[in-house]
Amino acid sequence: MRVMITGGKGQLGSDLARITEGSHDTFSLDREQLDVCDARRVMSKVQEISPDVIIHPAAYTKVDEAEQQPNIALHTNSLGSRNMAMAAAACGAKLIYISTDYVFDGRKGEPYNESDRPNPINVYGISKYAGELFVQSLHSQVFIVRTSWLYGGYLGNHFVRKIVLAAQQSQTIEVVTDEVGSPTYTWDLAQFINQLMITEQYGVYHASNKGSCSRYEFAVAIIEEAGIEGVTVRPITSNQYRLPALRPKYSILDNQAIISNGFTDLPLWRDGLTRYMKGW
Repeated sequence: MRVMITGGKGQLGSDLARITEGSHDTFSLDREQLDVCDARRVMSKVQEISPDVIIHPAAYTKVDEAEQQPNIALHTNSLGSRNMAMAAAACGAKLIYISTDYVFDGRKGEPYNESDRPNPINVYGISKYAGELFVQSLHSQVFIVRTSWLYGGYLGNHFVRKIVLAAQQSQTIEVVTDEVGSPTYTWDLAQFINQLMITEQYGVYHASNKGSCSRYEFAVAIIEEAGIEGVTVRPITSNQYRLPALRPKYSILDNQAIISNGFTDLPLWRDGLTRYMKGW
């Protein structure tokens, strides 16, 4: 298969390229090579590559900055995804759109399955959900893959990296305990996408590592896996650590469609973290 990946230098994009390039003809494009907001450039590049499948993780992911710069988030995540869908449809390529648990408001109190209605509570979530609506309305060969609390690679500005750096610089760090979700290792997510893309089982999929924890519990596990001693993690509430963007308090994803469609589910989140930290 000819596989085109957007956001090729990102934490997920780089893992997708590593996994697919061994058995597929992979074209991994970074932001400089392909600005997804440029509709003409997107169409031209897709026509040039003529992919069988486009995997689209490229996104504006600065959740707090999006509150101050909503146009950038909406332009990239919504209109950029529209551009990818139009180009994929024109060229007959499958499209895998990477979305987020932040399309939900976190008020359900139990894991969200694929049939639950989104209700985003911040600009980032709104922009990603709008992207979902665009790709669903413009193309029939679409997989929407929602995931959560992503980490991977070594240069990404993700939660694991932030906690390790904080623990190396301070003996006490504060982490919220009232946000609960499922940390997801990009390598494990990329392995699932590699299964998915060769099929025609289109639709919405929730894909996060199994199990759940609070941000506080995740931070404690990160420090343990990193082997950092003498650091105290102090639990606080989100009201004590106010950020510009609201976060869903409970955004665990139920990987129901993965199981019902016969795919291999993602491993437990702690297992993913252990494997990731071994290569830190």
